[in-house]
Amino acid sequence: MNTAKPRYQQLKDLIIGRISSGELSPNDRVPSENELVELMSVSRMTANRALRELNDEGYVERIAGRGTFVSDFRSQSHLLEVHNIADEIAQRGHSHASKVLRQSLQHARGEVARALHVEQGTEVFHLLLVHFENGAPIQLEDRHVVAGFAPECLEQDFESVTPSAYLTSVAPLQEAEQVVRATLPNAAVRKHLNFEEGEASLVVIRRTWSAGRPVTFARLHHPGSRYELTGHYTPPGTPRSTSADVVQLEKLRQ
Repeated sequence: MNTAKPRYQQLKDLIIGRISSGELSPNDRVPSENELVELMSVSRMTANRALRELNDEGYVERIAGRGTFVSDFRSQSHLLEVHNIADEIAQRGHSHASKVLRQSLQHARGEVARALHVEQGTEVFHLLLVHFENGAPIQLEDRHVVAGFAPECLEQDFESVTPSAYLTSVAPLQEAEQVVRATLPNAAVRKHLNFEEGEASLVVIRRTWSAGRPVTFARLHHPGSRYELTGHYTPPGTPRSTSADVVQLEKLRQ
């Protein structure tokens, strides 16, 4: 391990690397404090801090009396986290479907190359899909993926599994950045999402990282009259309130 970093950080990096490579999958058991002390020749304090911070950062889940397990990144649905549109729709008790409009290999240019930190001409996959909620178009997903990150991307059936679910199965996404803004949609977006005259589009511009580098760049368009983003943030290490203790903001409409 790299001695330039503190031992607990080296240990964290090692476990995150195993999760990213797929060696450790969602719900797999992570070595215990005692096992880490013996296998990695670290102190119990170092092992405890590494596991505690991995738990606080969402990589693992520590369950009293059972052990520590890799988190299922695919189950997240949060304004401040990367979420899967199919899971979000299912949580509302509705049905999800999607239609693939484009699934091709391209060469990164301009904005895409800059967003993904790659040279102009680098191979990327371009995915364009419409997601439906109870038969109504709810999201136009326009996504670029670094080809080397998910080389089998073109072989996937994205009408059966969402790109988000597939990409997190390739490797857990370790970092995300997103911007939400309202815009007037162009003709293509209006057509795919059946916009009303003069309706604004709610756009989520998202970039995600794995193994310390950007691997996906997406623009997610939504009809402003039929979609909203919600979230509940709990600082790391703070117990989350039960749903009965939290005022449901969606019920506080004017």
